Amino acid sequence: MPEQQLVFEEDDLPYEEEILRNTYSVKCWLRYVEHKENAPAKQVNMIYERALKELPGSYKLWYNYLRLRRSQLKGLCLNNPLYEDVNNAHERALVFMHKMPRIWIDYCKLLVDQKKITRTRRTFDRALRALPITQHHRIWPLYIAFVKKYPIHETAIRVYRRMLKLLPEEAEDFIDYLISIDRLDEACQNLANIVNDDKFMSKKKLSNHALWHQLCSLTSKNPDKVHSLDVEAIIRGGLKRFTDQLGQLWCSLADYYTRSGLFERARDIYEEAIETVTTVRDFTHIFDAYAQFEESVITTKMEQMSDESAEHNKDDDVDIELRLARFEHLMDRRPLLLNSVLLRQNPHNVHEWLKRVELYKEQPREVINTYTEAIQTVDILKAVGKPHNIWVSFAKFYEENDQIDDARTIFNKATLVQYKAVDDLASVWCEFAEMEIRHENFDAAINLLKRATALPTKRAGYFDNTEPVQNRVYRSLKLWSMYADLEESFGTLKTCKAVYDRILDLRICTPQIIINYGMFLEENNYFEDAFKAYERGVAMFKWPNVYDVWNTYLTKFINRYGGKKLERARDLFEQALEACPVKFAKNLYLLYAKLEEEHGLSRHAMAVYDRATKAVLPEQRHEMFNIYIRRAAELYGVTHTRPIYEKAIELLPDDHARDFCQRFADLERKLGEIDRARAVYGHCSQMCDPRTTASFWDAWKDFEVKHGNEDTVREMLRIKRSVQATYNTQVNFMSAQMLSASGNLTGTTSDLAPGNENDGMQLLEQKASQAAARSQMEEKKPKQSILFVRSDKNNETASNINVHQNPDEIEIDDEESDDESNVTGSDIIQKKVIPDEVFGGMKNDD
Repeated sequence: MPEQQLVFEEDDLPYEEEILRNTYSVKCWLRYVEHKENAPAKQVNMIYERALKELPGSYKLWYNYLRLRRSQLKGLCLNNPLYEDVNNAHERALVFMHKMPRIWIDYCKLLVDQKKITRTRRTFDRALRALPITQHHRIWPLYIAFVKKYPIHETAIRVYRRMLKLLPEEAEDFIDYLISIDRLDEACQNLANIVNDDKFMSKKKLSNHALWHQLCSLTSKNPDKVHSLDVEAIIRGGLKRFTDQLGQLWCSLADYYTRSGLFERARDIYEEAIETVTTVRDFTHIFDAYAQFEESVITTKMEQMSDESAEHNKDDDVDIELRLARFEHLMDRRPLLLNSVLLRQNPHNVHEWLKRVELYKEQPREVINTYTEAIQTVDILKAVGKPHNIWVSFAKFYEENDQIDDARTIFNKATLVQYKAVDDLASVWCEFAEMEIRHENFDAAINLLKRATALPTKRAGYFDNTEPVQNRVYRSLKLWSMYADLEESFGTLKTCKAVYDRILDLRICTPQIIINYGMFLEENNYFEDAFKAYERGVAMFKWPNVYDVWNTYLTKFINRYGGKKLERARDLFEQALEACPVKFAKNLYLLYAKLEEEHGLSRHAMAVYDRATKAVLPEQRHEMFNIYIRRAAELYGVTHTRPIYEKAIELLPDDHARDFCQRFADLERKLGEIDRARAVYGHCSQMCDPRTTASFWDAWKDFEVKHGNEDTVREMLRIKRSVQATYNTQVNFMSAQMLSASGNLTGTTSDLAPGNENDGMQLLEQKASQAAARSQMEEKKPKQSILFVRSDKNNETASNINVHQNPDEIEIDDEESDDESNVTGSDIIQKKVIPDEVFGGMKNDD
């Protein structure tokens, strides 16, 4: 940069002098830039250029400079020369920053905004070549979004293929893209590959079954576009794997041959399917498809004949007669008598009556007779299924034939039937209202529901079976819910609130009704009324049903007011947590703590976390302590987590307490508090059986080898022996100790003879106490044959002691007794080799 272009001001001199003294200091240059942030853009750019000339390898300088240059492009036309200058600045930066993905990403985004397609594509390729493969996942989404933005299909396909080599889990996006550009053959190939890959995990959470059906649908509906796959083999493979959807797969295979023009082959597939399926559902599915196929073939042939101007020959007439015969034969094979047999077995089977009506759907007079017979035959108390469905279906039949008045007559009669359940009558009213809605008689529908929910002259409870359903239907939540929905859609705010208030007054609402009411009021900007509705809900329900109401209420309140009404929000949380079961406490406490962190005080949030560790389920406490420790560390630092670790170790069971102890000790070690870490290991050792928790003792041993000395290692081994003796309390071990000690007792069986001063019970107690004392003395002995100094009075007794070693005791080569001061020179002392790792660099030459 030529010196004559530099512009200095008086307050720039201290920064220039500082730069002269520390030319290679990034902080000096950044302070200079911060000082000149309000200066013209050219001056700031010049300072950055001077800095980068001296420090071309500084990522911070390049990043800030490029971000500044991009911000200077806002509002400029794309053909402005400054865009090219900024592009050149990025290219110069990539000479030194070619391993920095952030620089590449920003540069690629800038080029995408400039609509430079070829240059952008080449820059993406350069970025992928320059960056390590572990950073490619940051480039590919941008690259894919770029190529999908323009109609360059072949380029996009090639880019997708390259990406799939690194990210095979993106295959579904590739398939969707191929379908969108009508490359169905390649889409089916890729879909077949992921279906056959048992390790493939769908990003859309689709099962292998769903992917298979997608493949079958694509191949069967596009036989002229899919050439690389054997469709029949694929679908037959699906028939072997997915036996619960045979009907759909068979129909897909037949549809494939139908669309291919191979009608005879399609007919063979239908025949094979009918002969092989084993469920009524699949049979019905295939039979209907087969009938539709035959009908469409006949219709197509007739249309072809009607369009021909020449006279028909005999072959065409024979062909039509043959097709009609096949169709009639197929229809005749559908056993109408089977339905009659089922009805004779159970004349109260509602489903079979409706099926019989369906069989007569082409004969209206027979349909009416069937409905009339069904109504007269079915006994409500013995009915299998829902008897009101017959009335509803009968009314819909008249509705479909544009006889609305007759349909209303049927519905009015249906409302007078003595059904077995209130829900049946409620369903009739709802279907009646829906019919009026379908014909846009909204006021009539509202009046119907108003009439249905009106209070009867004689009220009865919902579950009072002694009263008819007409006296109990006014408490049906199904009716009230539909009534409320209609009022929301076509009524006024006042009438809708009246309906919801009536539901609350009848105390038949559910938590979902409360939530719907509150959301309705919120949509109409009645926020406080919505909160009052939630208050009524929480007062009406008990735990655990009130959880959803509380959760919605608290969430809406926080979203509405944030920290404006913090004390009220705290009162709500305290009210919710007052009787909250431990099963639901976790989410509420976390929401409470989040409120305090975002709008309250950090110490309040810590107090909430502290309460949460005691209020949640025992199996959730360790997770809550983890959250507590993490948040405390982020807010106050890791040293503030010490009392939390201590409390966690105190409250949690041994399995989780051991984990927290090791983490606590590791924290203290990282902070340089070696003695505190050793104390934590010592505390944790009391809950670690060496036979089952060897990993803890190995960790402590590694700690002492790295940070301890000979004395600390000896202390660790002593604690390990003590803990081993504490846990070694099996019945067989104690009995062995009792038996070995009983042989050396001075008393004999003659002590139990009559006339002895001590009775038998006292003698047994004395022997037991002596055996226990002797076993404790033996546990304290070292493995070597070292005898303690004894008086002359006990020498003979000591010579008769038969020492039994503990079979479960862990042998430690460097084991020493704590009572070395009691050993005389006459005792035999054996020297043992101690590993060098114990002493580190402290071992003597001898």
